[in-house]
Amino acid sequence: MKAMILAAGKGTRVRPITYTIPKPMIPILQKPVMEFLLDLLKHHGFDQIMVNVSHLANEIEGYFRDGQRFGVEIAYSFEGRIEDGQLVGDALGSAGGMKKIQEFSPFFDDTFVVMCGDALIDLDLTEALRQHKEKGAIATVVMKTVPLKQVPSYGVVVTDDDGRIKSFQEKPKVEEALSTNINTGIYIFEPEIFNYIPAGMEYDIGGDLFPKLVAAGAPFYGIPMEFEWVDIGKVPDYWQAIQDVMTGQVKLVDIPGEEVKPGIFTGLNVKVNWDKVDITGPVYIGARTHIEDGAKIVGPTMIGPNCAICSNAIVDRSVIFEYSRIGSGVRLVDKLVFGRYCVDKTGASIDMQAAALNWLITDTRQVELAKPPIEHHEIAELLGQQA
Repeated sequence: MKAMILAAGKGTRVRPITYTIPKPMIPILQKPVMEFLLDLLKHHGFDQIMVNVSHLANEIEGYFRDGQRFGVEIAYSFEGRIEDGQLVGDALGSAGGMKKIQEFSPFFDDTFVVMCGDALIDLDLTEALRQHKEKGAIATVVMKTVPLKQVPSYGVVVTDDDGRIKSFQEKPKVEEALSTNINTGIYIFEPEIFNYIPAGMEYDIGGDLFPKLVAAGAPFYGIPMEFEWVDIGKVPDYWQAIQDVMTGQVKLVDIPGEEVKPGIFTGLNVKVNWDKVDITGPVYIGARTHIEDGAKIVGPTMIGPNCAICSNAIVDRSVIFEYSRIGSGVRLVDKLVFGRYCVDKTGASIDMQAAALNWLITDTRQVELAKPPIEHHEIAELLGQQA
């Protein structure tokens, strides 16, 4: 069976991570989120998968290639052009990307699934497909019911008693919400859907195609299903997703590595003097990471490979990407460290280099200053060494 993963977006709400990593490649315990989607699709018999790419397309194509090692076939539809020898993304919108594939050669010749490439999903796709066919739908939105207080964070789907979609509400206020069923970005379509998508223009599934289907009175349905769905649409979502994975609230992700102490997992060749550090799980420490004597780590925390947590540093409920050196005495609480950026759990970020604080958080591949200048110590005292 055939499916499509939407992977062309710039991921602006997940910056600064998506400056160098496309959203589908954002790691959940060292495994790209899109890889979990491939596992799900393969499990339910979807083994021919189209992926539209644009922003940082080479990162996605270079990792997944033709899909052989994942047990599926993958092909890519690039949206953009080359300027001055560089790939420049120019996304066509989710529905426009579908149309480009179909116009090139009619690939979608039977019922197919489309899903966004930025969520962890544990869904019975086989059952969703059965309900789609039972209703005789041309298009189906897989919905999830959420508590009323969470409705303002999502796109809401309003249906009649038979499940036929009547309207949508984009992040309504609690008092204005007409439903608690939200759009999860998982869709099932029949090939006839392309009759509703214009060619040669940017066109969005949610913003353009779905209102058109409602206006036309097409057989367009929403099906509520109970399943695990972790959206990483924004940096706070990603921080929370890692917290939930580490505490076992997300069942479809296992903590990798070896459990060397209760709740403490490590990759290969980790350097730690366990008697001289204070580590409270759940904590994951990536391969070839050095935790220096006197460091304190409080879980849930994920530390990527090839990092260094220096003496007297404190890392508390934080996410540290690969090759990060957390300087001596630095205190990170509820933070995400990615390259030169330190991001708090609300999404507010500091460019450590631009703020002249890049001696607090550096790259382990750089030569470490033997003794920071005196003004660094003065700034450190002023900040309390908190990044």
